[in-house]
Parts: sequence; structure tokens; C-alpha cells
Amino acid sequence: MTALKNDRFLRALLKQPVDVTPVWMMRQAGRYLPEYRASRAHAGDFMSLCMNPEFACEVTMQPLDRYPQLDAAILFSDILTIPDAMGQGLYFETGEGPRFKKVVSTLADIEALPIPDPHKDLGYVMDAVSTIRRELNGRVPLIGFSGSPWTLATYMVEGGSSKDFRKTKAMLYDNPQAMHLLLDKLAQSVTSYLNGQIMAGAQAVQIFDTWGGNLSAAAYQEFSLAYMRKIVSGLIREHEGRKVPVIMFTKGGGLWLESIADAGADALGLDWTCDLGEARRRVGNKVALQGNMDPTVLYAKPEAIRTEVGRILASYGKGSGHVFNLGHGITPEVDPEHAGAFLRAVHELSAQYHE
Repeated sequence: MTALKNDRFLRALLKQPVDVTPVWMMRQAGRYLPEYRASRAHAGDFMSLCMNPEFACEVTMQPLDRYPQLDAAILFSDILTIPDAMGQGLYFETGEGPRFKKVVSTLADIEALPIPDPHKDLGYVMDAVSTIRRELNGRVPLIGFSGSPWTLATYMVEGGSSKDFRKTKAMLYDNPQAMHLLLDKLAQSVTSYLNGQIMAGAQAVQIFDTWGGNLSAAAYQEFSLAYMRKIVSGLIREHEGRKVPVIMFTKGGGLWLESIADAGADALGLDWTCDLGEARRRVGNKVALQGNMDPTVLYAKPEAIRTEVGRILASYGKGSGHVFNLGHGITPEVDPEHAGAFLRAVHELSAQYHE
């Protein structure tokens, strides 16, 4: 494989010295970009975009071509590919988001779920990873990802997105045996899926625990964090002669940073409700930190965006171990010029912290 021309993202995740704070954006290939919208129209729909490796590669590269400041590419895919490969029948309804043709509601439903083979059942994702990696040609590292078991379970039980997770939490408390079986199957699936991405060329991986923060403290430990810990312990941690860092991101997980830092990942993703400097003090030198600007700051003028970037950098302070990111995905209405101002500000303002 081609040597990396820019490895500051990987170095920061391992708390090694860098010249400037590396930056990428969650959902950086997305609807805020006119070129993405054109590709999606050409593909026909979102799933056609995801399931065609050439289209997935095309949209993964679009933000890198527009923003030379980006220090990483992230695979263009969806977190719900695993439940789809388990036979749940993923589809997208306009204005409603992801939906499943089948829902999981009983122990028998869960017992019948297969554990997908990443190469046979999710081969289009592995092909996308290898295609993107070739196209990158060492430009920046490629991030692979998956949803967390708890997050995937919520979609499978609810049949789509939910505001209150009524069915999922009812199963958790009424039938914890069934929920644990579902989460265990998902943990096995995520482990093999991420390992498949690593073998195909992903140089770092992120676990997105989008809905872990909706659990109580006790339930988070038992039904979310325990399964992410299990995944991390089963991942390939070195490939192509260098370490493959793992990022764990629980949206709304700021109360439990110490526990997450002990779960075996190399870095923690933070949403914007955490103070970055306080998070650094709490976790010490155990892990790197990724984040954590409020995505809605990108609706503000470039001068205000620059001020907020400066505040967050000052909060973290001097030294490596910080990957700048948004606290969640960039939203579709953001002006692409504002995203560019954000990325430039990170590199321009962060050099002073790495002398």
C-alpha cells in the first residue's frame, strides 16, 4: 500500500506530536455539498449511493477535493448496513428517515437473526473501502465505522428512528435476556464488520453510539458500554505495519467519560455538551479526545466560527491528543463556505499549541 503523505490524524489519536491539530467532520460527505446532491440524484437514491462502490468512493472524495485542510476521509456508508444484512429490509422514506420492513419484538425473532459475513453479506462495503483506499493513494487516512450494538438495536426494535425508544426500553427492562442476546449478536457482527473494513484498508475505525446517551447510567454500562468494550477487545489493532486506532463516540455520554476511557479505545469522541478542557482533565493521559464544536456554529458568520474554534483549542490547551471535529454530524443546511472557514481556522489557530 502507498505510504501516507499526511498521517497527523493517526498520530494525534495515538497522542504523538503533530504540527497542527488534525480535523475532519462527521458526515463530511453529505447533503450540504452540491456535488453530493448531484451524485445522489445520479445514483437514484441513498441506498444506491451506498451500495455502489464507485459512487461511495466518489462522494467520499468530494469533501477532500473541496477542502484540502481535511486530515482524514471517512467511508461513505450508513450505520444500518448490519441490520439490513441480517434480513431486516432497510429502506428510506422521504422525510421519515430510515425504516425497516421487519422489526424485532420477541426472543424468537432474535434467535432467528443471522450474524452477517462481512465479505458475503456486506461485500459492497468492503469493496467501497478498498476502492476509496486506492483512490486516496496515501493522501490522508481512511476511517471505517459502524453503529454501536445499542444504537443498532434501537432501530431494529423500533422499526426506525424514535424519540422515546419506548419499545426498545420496554424490552430492556421486561426481557433483559432477549435484549442481551440481540446485543451480543450485534457485537459479534460489528466486530467482524470492522475487522473486514480494516483488512480492506480502513486505517482507523469509529463506533457511533448515537443513542447511548438516552439510557440511565446503570443501563448504559450494562447494555451499551459493555458491548462496545467487547467489540474493541476483538478488533485488529495493527495492520500494514502500524496501529489501527479505535474511536468510541457516545452522543450524550459526557457523564460517563471515565468509564468510556477505560473501555479500551484509543480515543473518545465528545459531543458539544462537554467542556473539552474539563474532559481532558477527567480522562488524563488514557485516551485522545475528538471533538467537539456544536455543528450549528456553522450557521454563524466565518468570524464567529473562527472565534469558537479558538475557544475550543484554548480549552484543550497545548500538546497532542486532540482531533478537532464537530460534536455531531454537519447538517444539510450549512453553507459549504462556512465549513471551509471552520477547517481553515483549525489549522491556522492550532499551530501555537504544538510548538
